[in-house]
Amino acid sequence: MPPPPTSATLQWLSLVAIIWLQSVNGTNTTFPAYSSQLKNLLSLSQLQLNNLAFASDAGKLFGFISGFAALHLPLPLVLLAGSLLGLAGYGAQYLFLTGTFITSLSYPQIFLLTVLAGNSICWINTVCYVVAVRNFPAGHQPLAVGLSTAYQGLSAKIYTVLAAAIFPSSKNPAEAYLLLSSLLPLLVTTFTAPLLRNGEVEWGPIEMGRGGVVAMFLVTIATGVYSVISSLTFISRTMSPSRGTIGISIFLSAPLAVPVAIKLWERHVAGKKKGSTRIHTMNYVEEIENGVVEGGGETKLPMETAVATISGEGKSGGDVSGDEKEGFVGVGVMVKRVEFWVYFGAYLCGPTIGLVFLNNLGQIAESRGELRTSSLVALSSSFGFFGRLVPSFLDYFLARSRCKMMISRPASIAALMAPMAAAFFLLVINTTASFNHVALYVSTAVIGVCTGAITSISVSTTSDLFGTANFSLNHNIVVANIPLGSFAFGYLAAFFYHREGGGGGGGKCMGMLCYRDTFVIWGSLCGFGTLLALVLHARTRKMYSQTVLAT
Repeated sequence: MPPPPTSATLQWLSLVAIIWLQSVNGTNTTFPAYSSQLKNLLSLSQLQLNNLAFASDAGKLFGFISGFAALHLPLPLVLLAGSLLGLAGYGAQYLFLTGTFITSLSYPQIFLLTVLAGNSICWINTVCYVVAVRNFPAGHQPLAVGLSTAYQGLSAKIYTVLAAAIFPSSKNPAEAYLLLSSLLPLLVTTFTAPLLRNGEVEWGPIEMGRGGVVAMFLVTIATGVYSVISSLTFISRTMSPSRGTIGISIFLSAPLAVPVAIKLWERHVAGKKKGSTRIHTMNYVEEIENGVVEGGGETKLPMETAVATISGEGKSGGDVSGDEKEGFVGVGVMVKRVEFWVYFGAYLCGPTIGLVFLNNLGQIAESRGELRTSSLVALSSSFGFFGRLVPSFLDYFLARSRCKMMISRPASIAALMAPMAAAFFLLVINTTASFNHVALYVSTAVIGVCTGAITSISVSTTSDLFGTANFSLNHNIVVANIPLGSFAFGYLAAFFYHREGGGGGGGKCMGMLCYRDTFVIWGSLCGFGTLLALVLHARTRKMYSQTVLAT
């Protein structure tokens, strides 16, 4: 009897589906590409424009709703709800800008529509995280999450290429981006929802899993290399929009080759089994049924045992509740822990500041005399893609190395936040125009890659610290710091911009002074966040060392 096709083929097909979902889910990352034009079209002040950037992040404040929905509703329904929210939020703004059906919208209405659109991202994110965590065995969960979130970092690049190809002569890029942001997630959701598998893990042969991982990494790395190279100014100027669209489409389709190859492998194994040869697949299935995995350990995730240790915080084994032993940590318990607030603060002073910088990239580039904002946004997106990918790459291969080395995730966060601080201080230096130009591109690349990496690491960090059973809700609580930081840090940037611009209601600020004080404060906060990450590392070092011993 041939092995069931649901074992490995559908798991990898589900991964391809969430990769495609995440690749179009970063709709908020396109805001810098058209923010300056939106400011002029709507006659907004810098503070009002900043509030719209905050509104997109403010949707994450209601991300817990998608967490509850994922616990009680079918995942395809949660996915559809998220895409419809995006259709309503971005679609209404598009109709207003084009004067179609909607001829008048007040600023508060635009603000609320942006909040609605921002919240739609949480719904799709939640589904992707839940599928990745539930659909893959313990050793492959960080890999699946990391790969899918990496592609979300590519969203700005994808939307930039599509906008240039579909609307080549458009004088209003805001309309193009809003139309794509409203329709593309819904189209991809409709196509991928039937491919999502949400069930118990039934992993196939070890060789099949490893081969799929290596193939997926090669495809992803090739996609990132293409994205970075095609985003470079001297390349993007010579590449036509249609060629750019064809290129990125080919690389986005490439992950589909992995489940196809695994399906062919399953047929090959089924054919061999008809003979007298006893294949390894049946042995492995028996090991799973008996609760044994490679190395003789139990199928229980080692990190879950470690979570129970940190949950007790000095209690004896008998004092740890049954839920915590199973890796369940409720929100009420989570927010009472010191680790949560240290982690929350480190995230606030690191990747959140990075996201605020990227949200303001359009205005920052304009103030420094940069004309090709879309190229800069595509560059930050491409490096963010690599940043999100690297942690999963290192986790997977270090865990399988002979030294069984595991880097503490809080330590990794600290190591990534230090270069971010340096990048902000680099932007303060004002020498020649050529140096300032290079400094902007280098700092954008550094902040993009570090922000992407920490964003990817944080998903696994949340499950490490607080378990996987209540992950969908817990992580939405953690990332609630993003809208809070977006408002506070964005308002700070708008205040200094407004002050240096002479205080005019809608006036522009030009020159290095527009964001100088902002960069100094952001860099200092990143330094403080580095210290918080080191504190979290010190408090969780025992937990991670137990994980290494357990593996």
